[in-house]
Amino acid sequence: MQTHKTLAFMAALLLLASCKKFVEIPGPENQVIAGQVFVTDSKATSAVTGIYGFMINAAPAYSNFLTTVYAGISSDEMSRFNPSLIFQEFINNKITPANAQVRNLWTGLYKQIYYANACIEGIEKSTSLTPATATQLTAECRFIRSLCYMYLVNMFGDAPLLLTTDYQVNALAPRTAEETIWQQVIADLTLAKNKLPEQYSTGEKLRPNKWAAAALLARAYLYNRQWSLAEQEAAAVINSGMFTPLQAPQTVFLKNSKEAIWQLAPRTGVLQETSNLRPAGTSPQIFLTPQQLAAFEPNDQRRQRWVDSITTQSVKYYYPAKYRNTTATVNEYYMVLRMAEQVLIRAEALAQQNKLTEAIADLNTIRTRAALPPLPATLTQQQILDAVEQERRVELFAEWGHRWFDLKRTGRINTVMNAIKPAWQPTAALFPLPQDDVLTNSNLTQNPGY
Repeated sequence: MQTHKTLAFMAALLLLASCKKFVEIPGPENQVIAGQVFVTDSKATSAVTGIYGFMINAAPAYSNFLTTVYAGISSDEMSRFNPSLIFQEFINNKITPANAQVRNLWTGLYKQIYYANACIEGIEKSTSLTPATATQLTAECRFIRSLCYMYLVNMFGDAPLLLTTDYQVNALAPRTAEETIWQQVIADLTLAKNKLPEQYSTGEKLRPNKWAAAALLARAYLYNRQWSLAEQEAAAVINSGMFTPLQAPQTVFLKNSKEAIWQLAPRTGVLQETSNLRPAGTSPQIFLTPQQLAAFEPNDQRRQRWVDSITTQSVKYYYPAKYRNTTATVNEYYMVLRMAEQVLIRAEALAQQNKLTEAIADLNTIRTRAALPPLPATLTQQQILDAVEQERRVELFAEWGHRWFDLKRTGRINTVMNAIKPAWQPTAALFPLPQDDVLTNSNLTQNPGY
């Protein structure tokens, strides 16, 4: 695959991406070869934490605004003001394989998988790293790799499962079944959960710990309908006591907020998410659909705190405003994992196991934070599952494509999309693979419908 070159290229990019926000040690000097990177604990740590810098500061990358925006406008959640052809293809769910943003999503994921694999191999070959550092860094890389594959299967379906940096192997790798990829994701996250420390490695929540791995594992189990395991992992995170009680909505997305399980730090105070969701001058960029706005109940604090508006040509447009900082002062970090999702995961897993009273209690925890009345104790299982979908919709909107993925994993996508997009085709639930990759890899097949 064209996105996987050499380990030296990886090392150079990591150097550029490294940021002192992630770790209080200097990065390696100049362009270094892999053997020098993994000689000392400090240099190896700098290489791994450099991946986090790449995830948030590289543009474009799946792990900043791309996933949120393009999954959001593909669903019933958001739309684009005066869309270009690239945006219009997502809005209409008629994406061409030559679409540049499809390629950016695909390439960004595989670049980070390559970096994680390169670091894993470098750590394994090193004879000078302390065992504790080697163990933690390997676990962090397995965590990163699992996160990337989770988004690959949700956006593209079957995808090449690359666990090496061998370009000859990767360049002609065929697609791997989703089920097999999920097995690898769960294996990686299980290892990460067992090897990462419970406390954060620095004073901030910028490197994943045990609870970040458990949180992502809970999501993986939920998506695979393994309800008891999803409940177990989410409960472990909740019961750790590190992220509860839920705080007021206006504090959620601040750096190192109580609710944050794992965040990414930008180089400057203005997140790309903010730049690409907030209005540009007197016009909106991304705005919430009427369907999304109608999902909020009256007096919902999430609507009041996480939505803003702008009037253009006498029309009021509402846009996501979870991130609000527009100055150079860094007071917000990009949220990747947070506690509210874990409460909702547990609520859904409980309801699926017919533990209705406990599920309602979790939903009411979310609703109480939003200043909404509690749900009655008499709800049926289906009513509770409907309430879970509703709360996920208004709690996790404009975050990492949750709505788009929820519609697919629950089997609701055709019903919902047919109601608002008459030209909807079920094959549009998956994005096309980039045209260039399909042409250069004879073993890579295109998704149906493209």
